[in-house]
Amino acid sequence: MTRFVCGLGIALGILLGAHPGSAQENLSCPYRGSDPAARRSPLDSAMFQVDGHDVKVCYGRPSARGRTMIGGNAVPFGEIWRTGADETTKIRSAIALSIAGIDVEVGTYALYTVPGESEWQIIVNRAWQQWGRENYYTDEVRAQEVGRATVPVERVEDHIETFTIRTEPANDGVYLIMEWEHTRVRIPIAAGS
Repeated sequence: MTRFVCGLGIALGILLGAHPGSAQENLSCPYRGSDPAARRSPLDSAMFQVDGHDVKVCYGRPSARGRTMIGGNAVPFGEIWRTGADETTKIRSAIALSIAGIDVEVGTYALYTVPGESEWQIIVNRAWQQWGRENYYTDEVRAQEVGRATVPVERVEDHIETFTIRTEPANDGVYLIMEWEHTRVRIPIAAGS
């Protein structure tokens, strides 16, 4: 009987832990492919809270290294970008969110962008497991988009050598801030409904 009760408790714990709204939601960064420590662009993450719940962004941090990146050959204006280096940039949340007005459920999503001179298009996509190369954004991947929104671009006077994602407080959540070279975009993130 003790074995049965213990086994039932473990099974219930596993089931409850897998529930989308559970506090046990896995927020570790899911990297794949080559050894993360051996990559030319280091991997990083930004952990923050929305409405008292943890949210994490996982991304690769390319550096300019004397090149023009945003608006140049590497990240041309008007074309989809993986928003970092190597894999897709991922956002993982244990609660429903509003990302630039796009409602998303609990889980993991890819954040793609389409940079422009005055505004960036933010794309939230359920397909986060593929490698981030832009030519991998196939019709099948596009079909998994949750939504698109636009945010304005700000000019940064000081040159930012390495792509950086960080957060700042906002009235009802946070701004997810992406900065590189002389460009900054603020993506509002709040608790979803």
